[in-house]
Amino acid sequence: MDRRQIIADLTLLLVVTLWGATFVMVQDAVREWPVFAFLALRFAIAAAAFAPIFLWRRRRGGKEENHEGTKSQRGILIPAIVIGLVLGASYAFQTVGLLYTTPAKTGFITGLNVILVPVGAALFLRQRAGAPVIVGVLLATIGLGLLSLNDDLSIGFGDFLVFICALAVAAQILLVSRYAPRVSPFRLAGIQIATMAVACAIISLIFEVPGGLPPLSGSVLFAAAFTGLLATTFAFTAQAWAQRFTSASHIALLFTLEPVTAAIASYLLIGEVLTVRALLGCALILAGMLAAELGGLWLAARRKRVVFREALPVPGK
Repeated sequence: MDRRQIIADLTLLLVVTLWGATFVMVQDAVREWPVFAFLALRFAIAAAAFAPIFLWRRRRGGKEENHEGTKSQRGILIPAIVIGLVLGASYAFQTVGLLYTTPAKTGFITGLNVILVPVGAALFLRQRAGAPVIVGVLLATIGLGLLSLNDDLSIGFGDFLVFICALAVAAQILLVSRYAPRVSPFRLAGIQIATMAVACAIISLIFEVPGGLPPLSGSVLFAAAFTGLLATTFAFTAQAWAQRFTSASHIALLFTLEPVTAAIASYLLIGEVLTVRALLGCALILAGMLAAELGGLWLAARRKRVVFREALPVPGK
């Protein structure tokens, strides 16, 4: 492992830690301010901070890259807006869900997207789901039941909203995997952030602003700035940079730590303690994520070894 890969892995670990730590902060903020007004402020701050990065990279790339980028951007504009709307929906469902459930449970349920992505790829992209994914889905499903179902087997409203968030995140990842090769990841991220800011602002203007917004407190502004600058602009940029120097296996494993960091932050900041049943559910969800990711990587490595052996010359021939 070279120095750049170590720095990339540490950067992604910082990103995951930031994502996990923001659940408590966002929960407190949307108790004071309407959800879509808060999200509009967050993503407006993120878009304003992302603009100089986008312009600097565009100028640094030179005229030829700008020309090609312009053509690519014209072709990717509509898909990128759609991806931005899907990603914005994920944030909306997650943020509203935080009003009705806990940050730790939100982190683990959101993390299910790690398993939902290969399931979606199998259903919609006709990519075969291997045995590790099936095992991971079974473990995570049992874990989700233990974590989210009430004693009467009903699912909590907040947990249901966060599960829809996980579905939206998985859909966004699948869409990005299809369209990302056509455009710079920075362009794609910039369009997504701008789309989320505009969409949330429109919804807030229609449904929230007419009733009057509460005064903007310092804690809400700090939460919007923290999540906008660090958990959005910095996180998206750092992820795009780090993916050039580290492997997919490292990225997948680091991203499974997000719910763990959410649970730790929730315990340290607000003293949230999960029940034994909920902890068992969290453990099974995490086991399902690791089974799907590590098992898939092991199978891929095994196939490569088999192909390599078959390509070797047979002695005596």
